[in-house]
Amino acid sequence: MSTIATHPYRVLLYYCYTPIEDPQVFRDQHHLLCLELNLLGRIIISEEGLNGTISGLAADCEAYMAAVKADPRFASIDFKVETHAQHAFQKLHVRYKPEIVHSGLTHLNPNERTGKHLSPAEFKKLKDDPDVVLVDMRSNYEHSVGKFKNAITFDIEHFRDMPQKAPEVLAPYKDKKIITYCTGGIKCEKASAFLLEQGFEEVYQLHGGIIKYAIEEGGEDFEGKCYVFDNRVAVEVNRVNPTIRSKCHVCGTATERMVNCANPHCNLHTTICETCGEALDGACSEPCRDHPDKRPYDGTGYYAKHLNGYDPKSGFYQNSLEMARRLGQTPTLSE
Repeated sequence: MSTIATHPYRVLLYYCYTPIEDPQVFRDQHHLLCLELNLLGRIIISEEGLNGTISGLAADCEAYMAAVKADPRFASIDFKVETHAQHAFQKLHVRYKPEIVHSGLTHLNPNERTGKHLSPAEFKKLKDDPDVVLVDMRSNYEHSVGKFKNAITFDIEHFRDMPQKAPEVLAPYKDKKIITYCTGGIKCEKASAFLLEQGFEEVYQLHGGIIKYAIEEGGEDFEGKCYVFDNRVAVEVNRVNPTIRSKCHVCGTATERMVNCANPHCNLHTTICETCGEALDGACSEPCRDHPDKRPYDGTGYYAKHLNGYDPKSGFYQNSLEMARRLGQTPTLSE
């Protein structure tokens, strides 16, 4: 986790479960605010709340956080703030979706019932209790590169698969204290609510997730790196007793280097060391290396996604931004 004060950019990770009566209108207003502040990233808005990861210059991020918190609906939002040398994203996406994180558990409202929130300090004290079971609520590609020591993981490709896996995997631990965790805390809101619904009695969640624990408590006992949904791909978490958890998909040597296969028809997201990356020209196998549609490899293993016609600066958004500038106004959340 970078703490270098001279880094000019900030990366914000946040969410808030709160009712939004007209999310489509709010989406347009929020998009306009992000454009004005030169922010990049991914934001999801729905009737149930707000979920985002964005990057920008420090002053722009401060202005964004102040604008969001000024709205009474988001007054309690918890921003996880990291420093970075540059933008962590290439584009801006502000989109409406039915859920702010896809779980399929639309009947659960974390504001009504969810697991007890543990601060990073409380989590640190409780995680090694013999009566405690740590449960990782993330997908395979996330926990493969890093997870807490002794934590239980699910064999799932997407969070929406969790409700089918969790009851069976956790059945032997129903009399234990369950502590759920994820990257920033959002998945645990509904995951812990789901476990309570399934009859688990003592359910807790790491408030702010792995990222907040790293910032406030040094990430002790987190093995490997934390997968993140931006250009950084995976970040350092543990400053106390770090280890490498993952292995190269090709040769099996220890590596934390996450890439996508250069063959777009494969696009496997996995760990591949630099040596194998060079030998296979960014592919995960010889057949993928020899595929006629293989993308050019620049050494990073990162390939920008196609926008499928989505342009954040076209139509309504650009016209509204230009109009606001002509009038000498700064867009806000309440306009």
